[in-house]
Amino acid sequence: MTAHSVPLFVWLVIALCCAATCHATFAALVFPGLRGAAGARRGDDTPGSVSVLKPLCGTEPRLYSNLETFCTQTHPSYQLLFGVASASDPAAGVVERLARAFPKLDIELVIDGTAHGSNRKVGNLINLAARAKHDLIVIADSDIAVEPDYLVRVTGPLADANVGVVTCLYRARRVGGFWSRIGALFIDEWFAPSVHVANVLGQNRFGFGATLALRRDTLAKSGGFEAVRDCLADDYWLAEHVRALGLRTVLSDVVVTTDVIEHDLASLWRRETRWLRTIRSVNPLGFACLCVTFTTPWLLTSAILGLGFEHGTETAQSIADTIVDLSTSLGLSARLLLHWRAARSWRAFWRDLPFIPLRDLLMWLQWLAASFGSSVMWRGVRIPLDDARERYDANASDSQ
Repeated sequence: MTAHSVPLFVWLVIALCCAATCHATFAALVFPGLRGAAGARRGDDTPGSVSVLKPLCGTEPRLYSNLETFCTQTHPSYQLLFGVASASDPAAGVVERLARAFPKLDIELVIDGTAHGSNRKVGNLINLAARAKHDLIVIADSDIAVEPDYLVRVTGPLADANVGVVTCLYRARRVGGFWSRIGALFIDEWFAPSVHVANVLGQNRFGFGATLALRRDTLAKSGGFEAVRDCLADDYWLAEHVRALGLRTVLSDVVVTTDVIEHDLASLWRRETRWLRTIRSVNPLGFACLCVTFTTPWLLTSAILGLGFEHGTETAQSIADTIVDLSTSLGLSARLLLHWRAARSWRAFWRDLPFIPLRDLLMWLQWLAASFGSSVMWRGVRIPLDDARERYDANASDSQ
């Protein structure tokens, strides 16, 4: 048997196609889906008091309704801290409406434009943390909505002294038309399944801005928010500092909802390439491996290779043809299963099915674009990527 009739680079492409199929198959099998967010709660535990830190900047289409979900929590004792840099920020008016609607809640609007570093969100968090009253801290982005038992459940694992930080996955809710739907598929059918794959494989280096819950003393020992004041991926690096203390990260069974509001391709491209470049800045090897997680381009590649091998008579060509045919059929089945797992209903399954090839192809192109460039745009500010790891190490040394 000889493989000389099939060039080495073709075998390399076949291997990548098979890797993409294996990833899609594993993701489809381990991904539980995003239809339900309910989970077990321990009724015999008395939850500790919580301070919720919500940094705000500008208004969003569903800002009031998203923040309102934090005002209807079943938790018996919690404080809501909302931070803006200026009284003229439109989000300040939204918080004032909330305070009038829920006069019995401990709600405080913190207006403080003090800059503590290059990351404005972290500067906002530093200002909020100074007003926090309680021993449990929950940090949550402004664009998420939660269920009434959210605070009870995300802080529950912190009763274990070995747990340092709790974080949450999120499902997408599109606010808008076609491009927001495409953006929602990015979250529901790529990001969330990829996190589950990593979690099942024992990888727990997570830290998502949708939710970070930790104890006040843990935050202080890790260097506090000051340790990540110049970091781009502040949520990830904050959790990384906590893990450096030898404490575990828990991926909660709570799934929150985040809004996807991009109304055109340009805004969607900027947001998603920023996410991918951020991944590259914190985990270059993991970023490189992402190329096999965008299934459809590899399925098309294996199908085209299979057509090319159809008329071959060499043994190596026959073997290659069998491999790519199996890879194509199995990969297609796995991609459909993953789409079904992520869909909210059969109607959503059929509605979004035609967009899957476009979604996967767009992610592949974004991955290529994110492989280059040394900065990202966030909230109108250009932030460099190259020294993310160096700044983390420097801040970690300063905090020790």
